[in-house]
Amino acid sequence: MRFGWLTLGHSPSPDEDFAAIQDQLEQACLAETVGFDSVWLTEHNFTGESVYSDPIPFASALAMRTSRIRIGFAVIQMALRHPVRLATELALLDNLCEGRLDIGVGRGTIYNEYEFVGYGLRSADSRARLDEGLEILERAFSGEPVDFKGEHFEVSFPELRPRPFQRPAPPIWMSAVSPASFEACGKRGVPLMTVRLPIPQLKERLALYEKGLGQSGLPEERQRDLRQNAAVWRHVYVAESDTKAEDELSAALVEGRHHMNHARETFNPPDFKVDEALLNPWANTRVPDGEALSYLLENGVLYGTPDRVRGQIAALRDAGVGHVLCQMSFGYMPHDKIRKSMKWFGEDVMPAFRTTH
Repeated sequence: MRFGWLTLGHSPSPDEDFAAIQDQLEQACLAETVGFDSVWLTEHNFTGESVYSDPIPFASALAMRTSRIRIGFAVIQMALRHPVRLATELALLDNLCEGRLDIGVGRGTIYNEYEFVGYGLRSADSRARLDEGLEILERAFSGEPVDFKGEHFEVSFPELRPRPFQRPAPPIWMSAVSPASFEACGKRGVPLMTVRLPIPQLKERLALYEKGLGQSGLPEERQRDLRQNAAVWRHVYVAESDTKAEDELSAALVEGRHHMNHARETFNPPDFKVDEALLNPWANTRVPDGEALSYLLENGVLYGTPDRVRGQIAALRDAGVGHVLCQMSFGYMPHDKIRKSMKWFGEDVMPAFRTTH
């Protein structure tokens, strides 16, 4: 199995941003030390939900401090960015990390409309902006001249410089949630990542991804690699006892939920409504903390002693998951507890699943 370290590090206030950013750097470097295969960086703007906001310069700093671990994005909010500037920045980053870059892309947050508003946009056309931006990004990475005219972007340039270190290009991952998205990603033959889906849903949707891969035209070996490497997100926390792990993690998760819900209630424009079909109890602001937390602990969290967490990962493996993105960094969890949890995971959990790696 493969294991990625994922961060969504909240900062409670502007006064605490500097210290939180330094903690994030230290934790991300520790991920390489304890044996993770990759580091995955999120993107959120304006409210400290992701303290460094822009993951690309943060990844550049991380590239200079690491030598082995791959550096990925989960995900770049494509609809907020100009694709040519993005292609240039990512190509440079791929050179700086000597080809260790994985690019996860998405249309942008489905909950935080204030992030679009902050860039002078709205989310209604975010899917179209993503599609056009992704086409430009892929063409730019090809090394050929680009001449593109779409509804949102019109660009023409001779070639991208610098060209990416990886040839033909860094892997571009797509995020999928709905059943149709899983099958569509398979048909496109792209690497896939997904959110904290319960195991029964994961099995169904990974089967749809596999079905789509069967229609991709890719060689069978490549299809198997993509299916095995499909990445599933889970919160992860390891401690001395199951009770201590649950108590400490629950407190941090609830504080983070309060942070996110407060920002959405305060800054989202009055005319914005989240698509009800995309809400689960954790993301639904109308669901009380206790009920929301019970749902998340049951469906989206690996926690407890190393022995218990090994059992939970084995259940994912038996459901067909070969790649887990472990969110071990929580903005309201003390830095020293995160480090201790990461070390336990690296020493006492991951080795049990490395025999066939």
